[in-house]
Amino acid sequence: MKAASPQVMTVRGLVESFSEFKEFKNIDRPTLMRVLEEVFRNMLKKRYGDDTNFDIIINTEQGDLEIYRNRLIVDDGEVEDENLQISITDAKNIEADYVIGEEAIDQVPMDFFGRRNILAARQTLMTKIMELEKDELMRKYTDRVGEIVTGEVYQIWKKEIMVLDDDGNELLLPKTEMIGADFYKKGETLKAIVHEVAMHNGTPKIILSRTSPVFLEKLMELEVPEILDGLITIKKIVREPGERAKIAVESYDDRIDPVGACVGMKGSRIHGIVRELRNENIDVINFTTNPTLFVQRALNPAKISSIALDEVHKKANVFLHPDQVSLAIGKGGFNIRLASRLVGYDIEVYREDAEFDDSDIDLEEFSDEIDGWIIDELKAIGLDTAKSVLDASTEDLVRRTELEEETVVEIKRILNTEFEK
Repeated sequence: MKAASPQVMTVRGLVESFSEFKEFKNIDRPTLMRVLEEVFRNMLKKRYGDDTNFDIIINTEQGDLEIYRNRLIVDDGEVEDENLQISITDAKNIEADYVIGEEAIDQVPMDFFGRRNILAARQTLMTKIMELEKDELMRKYTDRVGEIVTGEVYQIWKKEIMVLDDDGNELLLPKTEMIGADFYKKGETLKAIVHEVAMHNGTPKIILSRTSPVFLEKLMELEVPEILDGLITIKKIVREPGERAKIAVESYDDRIDPVGACVGMKGSRIHGIVRELRNENIDVINFTTNPTLFVQRALNPAKISSIALDEVHKKANVFLHPDQVSLAIGKGGFNIRLASRLVGYDIEVYREDAEFDDSDIDLEEFSDEIDGWIIDELKAIGLDTAKSVLDASTEDLVRRTELEEETVVEIKRILNTEFEK
């Protein structure tokens, strides 16, 4: 069998198409070649009825396309199928030394398809390639759900931020998935996890999140090798993004202190995570199957006097000294809310009344002199009586509430005046 002399057939429109195809980010070369060949084979079927005796050679780098047809050489007048057979006379016009019984190879001129078919092929190619790219992007990021990605802020809108990954793919970070203190400028780099992947109006939509507990979990894996190696297990994470988080950890190796390993020497491991999460306060505690002990650890740093558990209704009544109530509740109530979610119990905090003071006065009694929002601020940290406020230092009240020092001083003056009466 003799090969015909190669003749490169380049069609301007197809050259432009190939140049565009090279810019697609998520499609490998074998897939691109397969799709291109598929489109041209469909064209051959329409033109000749069969494509099995055609060879298609595509060079996507240069935009070259060569199509060759293989036909059996028969004697003149014995051609029954012009697509599969060729007469000896016509064969010798291709190659002078062809003989009957050999296979003649001739190049198919692109003119046979016509300009309209070529343009249609180009459009079909573009459509198929774009669909393949979308499918590949969906597959790629569906497999990465729950993983951390790093991207560059490209556009900032009112409700979301567009982020570009290393390949230039568009990812979205909604404001609802951002930490309250997050503030980015165009061109800055951010970290987030792939939270959700969905097809929206035929286009892949990749949603990122910085508020998900999974984001904190993956940051812990990056900073604490023992977690990645399986020596320490994260049992549960609860967060109030940007405010506070609680992580329950466990180690099956008695030689490893899971809390110490997670925090690191002088907080070296946890500090980087805290900075990434905009100074989110992170409590790492030892997990236990003992619910009483678990509640006690979850309410850290408060010191608990006693706990009464109702395991049927999943309730925990916690009793503390008056000076520990505000610690258990925490600023804004974050500590007790997160503790409840961590242990799976509805926690109620009670002040021990062993030394009940019937001369104390509920803060609500001062609502005509103290604004309601100020009373709410004080009650949010567990101070709901006049003496509980007076017993707390001015510095502590300023630190644990949103109140100014002058306001705290005035409140104490009002409360003191009542007792002086």
